[in-house]
Amino acid sequence: MASGSDRNPIIIGGLPSQVPDFDPEETQEWLDSLDAAVDERGRERARYLMLRLIERAREKRVAVPEMRSTDYVNTIATKDEPFFPGDEEIERKILNATRWNAAVMVSRAQRPGIGVGGHIATFASSASLYDVGFNHFFRGKDQGDGGDQIFFQGHASPGIYARAYLLDRLSEAQLDAFRQEKSKAPNGLSSYPHPRLMPDFWEFPTVSMGLGPLGAIYQARMNRYMEARGIADTSKSHVWAYLGDGEMDEPESLGQLSIAAREGLDNLTFVVNCNLQRLDGPVRGNGKIIQELESQFRGAGWNVIKLVWDRSWDPLLAQDRTGILVNKLNTTPDGQFQTYATETGAYIREHFFGDDPRLRDMVKDMSDHQILHLGRGGHDHRKVYAAYAAAKAHKGQPTVILAQTVKGWTLGPNFEGRNATHQMKKLTVEDLKRFRDRLHIPITDKQLDEGYPPYYHPGRDSDEIQYMHDRRQGLGGYVPTRVVRAKPLPQPEDKVYAAAKKGSGSQSIATTMAFVRILKDLMRDKEIGKRFVLIAPDEYRTFGMDAFFPSAKIYNPLGQQYEAVDRDLLLAYKESPTGQMLHDGISEAGCTASLIAAGSAYATHGEPLIPVYVFYSMFGFQRTGDQFWQMADQLSRGFVLGATAGRTTLTGEGLQHADGHSQLLASTNPGCVAYDPAYGFEIAHIMKDGLRRMYGEANEDVFYYLTVYNEPIQHPAEPENVDVEGILKGIHRFSAGEKGEIPAQIMASGVAVPWALEAQRILADEWNVRADVWSATSWNELRREAVDVERHNLLHPEEEQRVPYVTRKLEGAQGPFVAVSDWMRSVPDQIARWVPGAYQSLGADGFGFADTRGAARRFFHIDAQSIVLAVLTELAKEGRIDRSALKKAVDRYELLDVTAADPGAAGGDA
Repeated sequence: MASGSDRNPIIIGGLPSQVPDFDPEETQEWLDSLDAAVDERGRERARYLMLRLIERAREKRVAVPEMRSTDYVNTIATKDEPFFPGDEEIERKILNATRWNAAVMVSRAQRPGIGVGGHIATFASSASLYDVGFNHFFRGKDQGDGGDQIFFQGHASPGIYARAYLLDRLSEAQLDAFRQEKSKAPNGLSSYPHPRLMPDFWEFPTVSMGLGPLGAIYQARMNRYMEARGIADTSKSHVWAYLGDGEMDEPESLGQLSIAAREGLDNLTFVVNCNLQRLDGPVRGNGKIIQELESQFRGAGWNVIKLVWDRSWDPLLAQDRTGILVNKLNTTPDGQFQTYATETGAYIREHFFGDDPRLRDMVKDMSDHQILHLGRGGHDHRKVYAAYAAAKAHKGQPTVILAQTVKGWTLGPNFEGRNATHQMKKLTVEDLKRFRDRLHIPITDKQLDEGYPPYYHPGRDSDEIQYMHDRRQGLGGYVPTRVVRAKPLPQPEDKVYAAAKKGSGSQSIATTMAFVRILKDLMRDKEIGKRFVLIAPDEYRTFGMDAFFPSAKIYNPLGQQYEAVDRDLLLAYKESPTGQMLHDGISEAGCTASLIAAGSAYATHGEPLIPVYVFYSMFGFQRTGDQFWQMADQLSRGFVLGATAGRTTLTGEGLQHADGHSQLLASTNPGCVAYDPAYGFEIAHIMKDGLRRMYGEANEDVFYYLTVYNEPIQHPAEPENVDVEGILKGIHRFSAGEKGEIPAQIMASGVAVPWALEAQRILADEWNVRADVWSATSWNELRREAVDVERHNLLHPEEEQRVPYVTRKLEGAQGPFVAVSDWMRSVPDQIARWVPGAYQSLGADGFGFADTRGAARRFFHIDAQSIVLAVLTELAKEGRIDRSALKKAVDRYELLDVTAADPGAAGGDA
């Protein structure tokens, strides 16, 4: 017995070190038994016994900590594999035809004069993984529900197209139009899964690495959320995400695993195609990516199924009584396995089996050809089927299947396992002949020698094609398919917006709170209220949305199993399995994924949801801009609120919270309709129009971005004869100048409108200038419309030339024009060329900083007094006032001294 000083006091793996031993004698008997097993039967036998004990402990529900990783063999033992219900011979022929057509499609896309590229090797490695899913697991939408949601690996799209061709879903002309979407319209096929480009085919855009796994997790969660709230029956839907092992290096791929485990999303399966290769080299050449991923997923609480070896390894592993083969598999790095994929059977015999007589003896009766074809598990239909069946049957946890494959599998020695295979897009004639022979495709040498390689179709009446149709009909229809079954939603009555149109009276509120009040009334609507999905990254209280806690409640599938610390307060934190609010902690990426899943539910499940995502504006388009592109591609709809907007409005937080550019970033997204409203009545009209465009008869595939502020101001009542068209198109005159003789125009947006109104007063009282104030609710929409007009005029010179809306709107307004906002000057500068007169912009260019609002605005020269100077400067340029007035203004308002500025309103989180 070892003394206490001889023992390592730190027990690895989470085993308890402080639990008292109530029966030391019994403990010692167990330890002596283990010592005897090691001494008499060896460490490998003792290890086996320990593993069996752990297995039995779990069967008896004894809480034993998870091992971080297991041996480099299949998780599912051969004896535990289920009956394979398919016709493996027919499925092999189907897969061979699909492999051929996928490779030929990409190769033909490289023909002279086209050369648009494509990727061959990814699908070649993952073809069996998809084929088993198509034939036995993926549910379609023909039964009236959402079916399964499948996130296809982007680079594997040629294989999905090739299969659709065999099923007559795509034509040969369409395959030949791969990556030629405009020049071969209407036959063009998108390069990757792009729903916006192929809205009847693809459902989920995935090729921006890392967004597929993130989106899949939150899609599975959204399925549960919709079912819990009684909006749709998603109980039969399963989410499948096909990923690459290299893709798992993206932080988004692994960053949200915990939420899937925490909420027990057993409706989710990741299939990681571990072909051991990134785009141009090994993933973990010196390590083992499957083992690494196993540890990460197990640690996050996932069920892990390793699918490493095909059935040809089963006899070898069955005779491995000493564990020498398993040890060799455990200790061989991935880089070496990649080399084995490119070498001969003799090489493998010498270098893998040859360094130990026991290993050599295992394969002494095998030929080099047999050794060469000891394969990877991801290419074996029966092994894949067993893994998928186990994943579907597993309850309480999400599952990841780690399937080892060879990149470029079956494409021949110039492709298989080569570092450059991802970049290789064309097969030579000799490559094609070897490929054809390996797949047994009935195409002649002459056909390959004389022209472009032909596609292969076994015939519509062939057993293979009939088998494919039968399998898909039995599983509920063809996938991928995107179907929009949702009906337009009834629009709320105008009375919902009445309070916002009355203004805030003597009360000062931020535009954030003005929006929240409108939202509260919309959520009470009997027709659409339940369809709102509130989303925020840990900041509901900052945005004044804690008022929703008691009524809407926070979604948690487990409910609230604790007494809330604020339970006695009116706005106590309340969780519920049927909660309407998603409160996901500090994860903008996770919240945006929820936004996308909710915003596309009208297509995925035929039930519209209206997501409202509220966040610090600095952390929206800047941090998760890639996901907003994903949102536009997926044709998702909803409202996105960049709260605490502006570079000077949240100045106490400093540089990294000071958003002066999200409106500019939003302008780059064609699916985004962006507004910067100043008052509640403007927000009311924008919200009403957004609901009409996205969820009414218009049925537009856009989403709305509104920037709202945390600075309290008084909101005026809606003016009589309010210019609703101007609000929606981007500009309306809010206040006509009434005093002064020298005309000028001030254009402002958002929180800058009150500054403009103060400048209007000063100009009239002190400088005899009569300035009109325009509220520019959307610089972006004004520019977008003007660009469209110019494009039309360019291409239709024979027609009457159109005039941009902003030009028509400002026609007759006597300049000069000064534009101001809490954004960098590039935002209002978007419309400069279409403003009919001299134009000057003011903006908060540069980094933000912590100070009072007044000091910050004086520093950037966007406050009321700086606007006055800008107007006077433009008037002086036109000779309408003397230039000496400019120096007087600088001195009078102390514009060079930030300490001279009024600090402005303090506080005002919402």
